[in-house]
Order: sequence, then C-alpha cells, then structure tokens
Amino acid sequence: MFGQILTGLAQPFVLAAPTRYSDLWFTESGRVSATAIASLANPFGGAVSIPLLKSDIQLHKIDTTQLAQLVNPSLGSVPDIVLYVAIISTIATLPSLFIPAKPPTPPSASSEVLKVALVPSLKKCLRSPPFYIVFITFSTYVGFFNSFSSLLNQILYPYAYSEDEAGICGAILIVVGLVAAAITSPIFDRTHAYLKGIKILCTLIALAYLALIWAPQTRGLAAPYVLSAVEGAASFSLLPISLEYLVEITFPASPEVSSTICWAGGQLFGGIFIVIMNALKDQRPVNLAVVRELGRGAGGDSRPPGNMFRALVFQGALALAVLPLPLMLGIKRLGLAHGEGRLKVDEHRNESLVEGEEGT
Repeated sequence: MFGQILTGLAQPFVLAAPTRYSDLWFTESGRVSATAIASLANPFGGAVSIPLLKSDIQLHKIDTTQLAQLVNPSLGSVPDIVLYVAIISTIATLPSLFIPAKPPTPPSASSEVLKVALVPSLKKCLRSPPFYIVFITFSTYVGFFNSFSSLLNQILYPYAYSEDEAGICGAILIVVGLVAAAITSPIFDRTHAYLKGIKILCTLIALAYLALIWAPQTRGLAAPYVLSAVEGAASFSLLPISLEYLVEITFPASPEVSSTICWAGGQLFGGIFIVIMNALKDQRPVNLAVVRELGRGAGGDSRPPGNMFRALVFQGALALAVLPLPLMLGIKRLGLAHGEGRLKVDEHRNESLVEGEEGT
C-alpha cells in the first residue's frame, strides 16, 4: 500500500514534466516530438508488455501466483515481479541524476523568456478563455480513452468475443496510436498547425466513439479493430499538440501548470466515466461459458445480458457534445483567439537573425 501511495504521488510530476523539458531543451522544430516521446512513454511500456501476456488463463479467476504467470511463466510469484520491476525502475532513473537543470545555451528565444511563478501562472491560465476550452476537451477525451481501454473486455465479452480478440483490440488501440504519433509529431513540428490538427483529430475521435456504439453488435472483428485503430491514432496524435497548444495560449506561464491541470482533469474524468459506464451496464447475469461455446458467429440478441450498449451511447453522445468546443478555438469573435505566444517570439527572433545576415 505504501508503495502504491508513493507511485501515485510521483505520477503527477511525471505527467507534468514533458512540456517543461521540451520548452527548456528544444527549439520550435522539435518540441512536439519531444513532448510526444515523454508523454507516450507510459502507454509504450504497456504496449511492450502485451506480447508477454498469456491469454489462456481466465482473468476473473486468477490468484496472485497465476497473475505472476500472466507476465512470464518463469518469473514466479507477484513479490518476485515487484522486485524485478523495482530494480529495472531504479536503474532507469539513475541517468536523471546527471541531467543538468538547463542547457548551457537557451535553444530558442522563447526559452530565454523568464517564466512566471506558480500563482501568476495559475492566474494566467484561469484568465484565458481558450484554456477552458482545451481543458474541457482534453479532460473529456483523455477520460474516455482511459475508461474505454479499461472497460474494453467488458464491452466485447457479452457478444462472444474471446479474450484473445479483446486483447488484440486493446493492442491495436495502443500500438496504432504510438505509430501515428511517431508519424504526425514531426509533421506538426514543421508546420506548427496546432489548431488545424486539434480540430481534425477531435472530429475523428468524436465520430469514432459514436460509431463504437454499434461496433460490438456486428459480432465481427473489422468494426472494433478499425474503430480502435482510428481512436488510438487520433487520441495519441492529439495528446502532444494539445499540450503544446496549452503552452502557446498561456505563454509566458510555466508550461507545467497548464498541463498538470489538464492531466488532473483527464484522470478525474476517467474515473468518473468508469463509474458511470459501469452503472449503465446491463445488470442481467452473463454465462460466459455459454457465450464462448456459441461464439461470435452464432449471432444472437443485439442487447445480450451484460451488454454495455447504454454506456457506449453515453460515451458517444458526450464525446459528440464536446466536439463544438475545440472547433470554436481560434475564432476571434468568440474571444477564443490567442495573441502573441511562444511561437511568435521564436519567429521574431528568427526573422531578426535573417535580417542581420542579409545586412552583412
């Protein structure tokens, strides 16, 4: 329990660090990629562990020893696994002791700007109308991603999807998302089209959640797999540009302040959504043995016992209801256009350098 408490206390610092360090160490042509790598390290670790999992043990009937065997049959008991994880984590954190507090030379003009302290940074965020839009959007979609990935098995099992099929669906959600983020982040670093990217990706996310309402009822693999791929790709690509856009609209506030608030909102909303979606679940008992025996190809009721249709309707409806908010970002008449941000400072510096070179 004490170890869990320490891990929980450390997590906010890990989540808040990427935007701070990308702002401190990288130029405007590399910040999105740096933020993406640091922010998506956690799901990347989950993706790496997927091939190690054994699917022939029923997850709802395992004890601690069997849980250890899920990771690797040769590892032994859960205490052994915890020890191995502690050793690996300790070794992985050692290089952080030798990282300088800041680079010897600021990488960009905006890095030289003195960031405001905590309380003024908080006031800067709370006085920015675009910040509230991004906060609501970020918290909602991060919350739904967390709840959907947590409840994926419960969503698919009543329709006779196997553990392997549900596991593959979850793997697609994460792996495709990581690949998409690796492709899109350098593009956004070059174009700085944060607003356009946010609007396109939010639309894809909302439409995918809407379509997921009917995906399990098809009892086929195509719909859940394709929609999970779209959801993962859009969500993971949206994450770093949303965090970087937050820094833009709150500049010169400290980057970690806005990201910490939004991450806290995402985790809070995720927990709330899980509770709500579980409450909306069909309460009729599910005989998993019969469901597995019949299989997906046997067809059946579109609302079988234990289905989460109402939960998926809630998820799709709320995701769609939030969509107009990010689409309004940047509209001056609504007061949602931001002025001189971090990119403008860097652009002015670059223009001055070019003019100086031409003058010589």
